Amino acid sequence: MRYVCDEKSRREYVKFLEHHPAGHFLQSPEWAGVKTNWKNEILLTQDARGRVRGAMSFLIRPVPLFGNLIYCPRGPVCDPWDRETLSELTAGCWELMDKYNAFGVRLEPDVSENDGAFRANMTALGWKFRPAGDALDTVQPRSLFRLDLRGKTEEEIFSGFHKKLRYNIRLAQRHGVEVTEGTREDLKEFAALSDVTARRDGFLGRSIQYYRRMWDSLGPDKISLLMARAGGETLAAGLFIHYSHKTWYAYGASSDEKRNMMACHLLQWEAIRRALSRGDRLYDLRGYLEDDETGLYRFKSQFGADVARLVGETYLTDHPIKYALARRAERLLRKTYRVRSYIRKKFK
Repeated sequence: MRYVCDEKSRREYVKFLEHHPAGHFLQSPEWAGVKTNWKNEILLTQDARGRVRGAMSFLIRPVPLFGNLIYCPRGPVCDPWDRETLSELTAGCWELMDKYNAFGVRLEPDVSENDGAFRANMTALGWKFRPAGDALDTVQPRSLFRLDLRGKTEEEIFSGFHKKLRYNIRLAQRHGVEVTEGTREDLKEFAALSDVTARRDGFLGRSIQYYRRMWDSLGPDKISLLMARAGGETLAAGLFIHYSHKTWYAYGASSDEKRNMMACHLLQWEAIRRALSRGDRLYDLRGYLEDDETGLYRFKSQFGADVARLVGETYLTDHPIKYALARRAERLLRKTYRVRSYIRKKFK
């Protein structure tokens, strides 16, 4: 067991992450660079030949009144049934809790909620699983839409779409909507469009500074901006992240104007086509809310993607009361944000 502590070990980790089936951009050093208010630690385990076989990237920050929390989004990256590797990584988690005087380690693994072997191994190692709740209960969504691209052509992917989606894509093309790749300078327009979307759909958007940090940290090979325009007007845009032979639909935005031109539908199709051309094996539309009122579930469900329901919050603590109280405080804060978003939507 060791930590990423220099450029050589960082390159070794990135190579492992980019080629592992469970590799995820949220576990990358580049993503840690976006989260400037968190401290980052990366833990590695290796086999008898010294090759990396398991890893976890942690984000660490203080929680007022409670102490430090160690968070590992979409980790660990390893064989989820390898008890030995999970045991070594768990030992590293205890070590980090001691180092940072933390009250707990929280994971949101990229593992199916029905994976009984993973649950059994983690439970035996002292981890606990939080029961499924609503959208306030996790940082990352538990329910996702994922489109498997392996061995498929554009024609096969397109024919798997709902017929209404295929119609809307063709309608956008007839209306003269064109999708082009944006630049860092276009992030200003994307952020403004995101504010429009946030007010319309009742959520709190991100700042232009946040999008710029994403762009600068991930770099041109791992992030792209697509803009759907017609008649010189931007109707929709999306930020996409590329990592480990996968593409994630990270953030989207659309105008209140000319929504009948179906620019969002064509934008997604172009993103999927580009993922295919890169040789990606997965296009991840990311999450949806069970109580969705924005039409996001209906929109994403038309792409013929599989629904992935993940195991959700998995945590390790020797301060169960403190962890539970911190969890309640966090949920209350998220609820406050949701109320603020609702007010913005109702009284915009």
